[in-house]
Amino acid sequence: MKIIADPRRRLLGVVLLPLLLAACASAPDKPVGEPAGKVASKPPAARPVVAPSHIEVSAAGREIVMYALGLIDVGYVFGGKNPEAGLDCSGMVSFIFRNAVGMEVHGSAADIARKGRPIKREELQAGDLVFFNTMNRSFSHVGIYIGDDKFIHAPSTKGRVRIESMKTKYFATRYEAARSLLAG
Repeated sequence: MKIIADPRRRLLGVVLLPLLLAACASAPDKPVGEPAGKVASKPPAARPVVAPSHIEVSAAGREIVMYALGLIDVGYVFGGKNPEAGLDCSGMVSFIFRNAVGMEVHGSAADIARKGRPIKREELQAGDLVFFNTMNRSFSHVGIYIGDDKFIHAPSTKGRVRIESMKTKYFATRYEAARSLLAG
């Protein structure tokens, strides 16, 4: 399967992520850990970026967010697992993790939540997953955290992949948990 990315979307991701993460960036106090699982072989960045909350951002986390930003405006399709046909929330997560860091992630949002390592909300890093109860069932929706209380997700029928704030009333009242699939 060959993905043809819109160069404007890629450029948006390349420009937007550093601006988002550089808002309060400073050098980390300790080295960034290696991501878990099968990871594409890329040399680590010489100087890791620190998220606005002053939590370290791993190279894998940055790659996940960059890939996710390239999918902004892709249409939602229930059960969708690729951008050409459309994506649902768990399909988006699966597609991004496979292509950005070579990690296979399968199943529904609830299945993915069971596989992840629980983390506190204040410990969220770019590339971690955030889960919401949007259908009167636990872990019915998942998004990818990008920093500064924002996440990327495939929202719903007739929706498009987009960035949302976790502070909006809708998501703040439906937030359930955070999980990491990366080494911690």
